[in-house]
Amino acid sequence: MKTICIYFQVHQPMRLKKYRFFNMGKDHEYLDDYANRAIMQKVARECYLPMNELLAGLIRKNGKKFKVSFSISGIAVEQFRMYAPEVLDSFQALARTGCVEFLAETYSHSLAALADRDEFVAQVKQHCALMEKEFGVKPTAFRNTELIYSDHIGEVVASMGFRTMLAEGAKHVLGWKSPNYVYANAIDQKLHLLLRNFKLSDDIAFRFSDRGWSQWPLTAEKYVSWLNNPELPGEVINLFMDYETFGEHQKADSGIFEFMKHLPNAALATGSLKFATPTEVSKKFQPVAILHAPYPISWADEERDITAWLGNELQNEAFKKLYALKDKIRAINHPDFYHAWNFMQVSDHFYYMATKWFSDGDVHSYFNPYESPYEAFINYMNVLSDFEIEVDRKYKETMQESVPA
Repeated sequence: MKTICIYFQVHQPMRLKKYRFFNMGKDHEYLDDYANRAIMQKVARECYLPMNELLAGLIRKNGKKFKVSFSISGIAVEQFRMYAPEVLDSFQALARTGCVEFLAETYSHSLAALADRDEFVAQVKQHCALMEKEFGVKPTAFRNTELIYSDHIGEVVASMGFRTMLAEGAKHVLGWKSPNYVYANAIDQKLHLLLRNFKLSDDIAFRFSDRGWSQWPLTAEKYVSWLNNPELPGEVINLFMDYETFGEHQKADSGIFEFMKHLPNAALATGSLKFATPTEVSKKFQPVAILHAPYPISWADEERDITAWLGNELQNEAFKKLYALKDKIRAINHPDFYHAWNFMQVSDHFYYMATKWFSDGDVHSYFNPYESPYEAFINYMNVLSDFEIEVDRKYKETMQESVPA
């Protein structure tokens, strides 16, 4: 019997407003509140609310036989509170079913794991506290931003007490091996790794409504026949995708909700497929091998690496300038500065600066609110420069106050 493990990423960045050079030193409000509200409420209507209602109905119908998992960034939760509290209510209702696992991640959906161990650990702890507060659960499984993983990152995650982590089933790391098994971290083998089956995941996330695809239209029955194919190796099929796949990336009129509505019944009817959460999978199956990932991998683009965020000079300059502030932010220890520090770390800001317009140009342009990566860079650096000025000013005040009279 094969196990299906479904995981959804839930995240919306806090978008920056158009911030010009001449705003520096005068304007310390950085966010585009209108755009953030409008986008959150649109995605709530088209994805979060109808999909949460659908999942709740499937759980009522199937009981403990149907399970899914989520990671919801802290930045997304903040926007639920501000702009769409009914979405937060609906996720809390799912949490009460006992059939949904909430995973830990970085609070800001950030690249902190690539920048600073202490900042990474602090963000994970902040996110875990948020999950416990909002959903009454203490996460036991972890997924890093955009499934960014390496041997070293896995070792840090294991040191925080996690025994389960999600990662990409990247071909250049797996080689001939299948993603449909549990693997172990190369440094700390107590950390079990669940690897995304990118082909079967992307059949839903990217190809579902593509009329040029040879398998269009995709029905639940056809999809389940692929999962249940005796020639498909493995013990667990990890289907990991953006939650916005449903209703946003794949519009409602594509039939995506009907597909999801019928998927559990079609799978359970086979008698040879079952659903489980990441922690359940990790406990049930032993690792078949160690996964060696000396360099970071992710679920982004054809390369499955980190070049979507740190692949050019613009991105790296912004990244280094941002994290150069980390010690001063900690010394200041002020909620207003932590708030800005959190939303400035969101990985999307760096994604917007990507200049990869080759194999993945459509993906990058689809998610990009800027006319060009250079516009994204200039806008971000203008905001960051003003934030740096404010940090320096507050840091001097803090240091002066700490000096005995």
